[in-house]
Amino acid sequence: MGRKLLFFDIDGTLWDDKSVIPESTVFAVRKARENGHMAFINSGRTKAFIQSEELLGIGFDGIVSGCGTCFEYDGQVVYYHRLENDYLARVIETLRSFRFRPILEGREFLYMKDEDFQGESFGQKLKREMGENLLDIDEHWGDWEVSKLSCATEPNEHEGCMRALDGEFEFMIHNPEVVEMVPAGFNKGIAIQRICDHFGVDISDTIAFGDSANDLAMLRAAGFSVVMGNGSKVAKQSAGIITDDLHEDGIYHACQKLGLVE
Repeated sequence: MGRKLLFFDIDGTLWDDKSVIPESTVFAVRKARENGHMAFINSGRTKAFIQSEELLGIGFDGIVSGCGTCFEYDGQVVYYHRLENDYLARVIETLRSFRFRPILEGREFLYMKDEDFQGESFGQKLKREMGENLLDIDEHWGDWEVSKLSCATEPNEHEGCMRALDGEFEFMIHNPEVVEMVPAGFNKGIAIQRICDHFGVDISDTIAFGDSANDLAMLRAAGFSVVMGNGSKVAKQSAGIITDDLHEDGIYHACQKLGLVE
């Protein structure tokens, strides 16, 4: 088998909702690289939210973060799509007019207004995990470093906000209260093509591993797609194969079936 470029989602694919990574997954990624393949994280999280030493210690050739808005290879930034702050200020004001509560996401920092998430578990989780790298949106007004956004929302406000920002962002509605916003022209699938161009690799020689609607673009773009057994129904509809659950050695079994590891 010739060299393949492997792209792995994080949440629900490499680790579970408690950030537990199966040992078989670590083995599979490392062994695939030993066998001459290249392995990349391809996550909706921006780099500021990819700091786990255990995760990064698996050993990846590069990291695609922020739904394709940033690519780092061998520790160096190949590209980074940073939103202009004057533009971002207008977007934030628009979001707030529709009662969206934004979280701004960048390479080094995340930004949110603490009052927006008082008593909410996700806000507390961010504060625990990000520490001093979680900053206040308003205290740093106009001095952000951001490539994408996520928002807590009011379900009946979705359509109005999407119309107001039509053509500027792709809105991914994860549930009635959470919307992810990625700048137009970027997603996990487009990132795979850009990385193939960077390395001079045909996209048919790529394999994507994912589990949710957030992964659809890369599952559809890659030469072959693997969806976790614990994945969503919509993701499984775009699968080349459906492997076992994350904690049933799903990554390892898929890599074995595809000839990436022995």
